[in-house]
Amino acid sequence: MAERAPAGVREAVVDCLVTHHPRLPRDRMGHQLNDAGRWLITEAVANLHGVRLSPRELARDEHRRWSVPELGLTASVAHCAAYSTVALVSGQTVGVDLQDHRDRPFAMQWLGSLLGRPDGEPATMRDFAECEALIKASHIRKETFAGVRLPDWRPGWRPTNVGYLVRSADLGDGLQLALATDAPARVRWWWQPDPAAQPVRTATPTLEPAA
Repeated sequence: MAERAPAGVREAVVDCLVTHHPRLPRDRMGHQLNDAGRWLITEAVANLHGVRLSPRELARDEHRRWSVPELGLTASVAHCAAYSTVALVSGQTVGVDLQDHRDRPFAMQWLGSLLGRPDGEPATMRDFAECEALIKASHIRKETFAGVRLPDWRPGWRPTNVGYLVRSADLGDGLQLALATDAPARVRWWWQPDPAAQPVRTATPTLEPAA
């Protein structure tokens, strides 16, 4: 459950759009474009804010966090398999990640150790997604991640020990979505069955629109 802002304080809102893609943008050789993230963010801004921007109008700060200066938005993007997700918020930072359940025993063992899990317990794919989202939202990098601790999972935002909050959800189809931010915010979930369709609000993060 999202935390509520104190009376008189405007509540921040994170818009999180999940899109199914028949194919992500590719070059003439069939390779996925390196700038796919820029394209996905500008498409999300057009769909959710009604403003058409050039990918060159996006900016990145010293921590590689995306922003949309014209609209005062912070942005984050991830894509995995046939899906992408973009998070947009005003007035605070945001990170989003999307992971599928591939077999990664050595990576999960290493991450479990980094997170201080006992007795060699490996991290989960949910942990992996939350860590990636946290890195995207913050000043923390993989090289400085030691000492970060994720709180036990529960629905909604959970505070970490480094001043940021994380939350995550199972989208179905083997995908985990995670968000991170530096202050509480309400989340509006959006689902887009293909890039040409109009996004639909959903009550919970899902790969299908609410009935």
